[in-house]
Amino acid sequence: MAGKSRLHGIVGVTGTPGTGKKSTAPLLAEYLRFPCVSLNRLAADSGVGVAAEDGLDVDTAALRRYLVAEDPGHCLVYGHLLPYVLRRGEVDLAIVLRCSPPVLKKRLLARGYEGRKLRDNLEAELIGVSLSAAIGAFGEARVVEFDTTRTSAALAARRLARIVARPPGRARRIDWTLDYTSAEKLTSLLSEDRMGSART
Repeated sequence: MAGKSRLHGIVGVTGTPGTGKKSTAPLLAEYLRFPCVSLNRLAADSGVGVAAEDGLDVDTAALRRYLVAEDPGHCLVYGHLLPYVLRRGEVDLAIVLRCSPPVLKKRLLARGYEGRKLRDNLEAELIGVSLSAAIGAFGEARVVEFDTTRTSAALAARRLARIVARPPGRARRIDWTLDYTSAEKLTSLLSEDRMGSART
């Protein structure tokens, strides 16, 4: 039987690429006065992440071992790999950042995303892959969502600090699929046409 985890009291931030993790999480950590741990940076620094064509290929089991060895205590941990590295009982609250798919498309195009990489991330946000993974890893009651579509990182961090201090009893869930009731809208979203990114 595995021993009790040394990880505890963690606030986690996750979400699809482009939803604002890198800009919001460090600001939130400042409000909370918590150390801030980027899983992507930790993976690169520890040597468990290998550069791949579409990003960083990470051994999540090795990354978890490295994080446990670091024993960060109460801290904020962020990255899209959060649900695959941390476990139930280690995270006090997991925040899933969300973004309306048309706005997310503009952000990803600006980053140079294209082809399958662009479509895969838009589809993941549309159907809530990060949300499902977080709920599966940490439990429904430990997961909240926050919409960054029209919110700056600074404002998002301030609002999230209040949420961390007083988590909602029943979290509201976001369902972007309700905005895509026709094949035309869905096709427009998933195309690489920049004009299509403005449609809903």
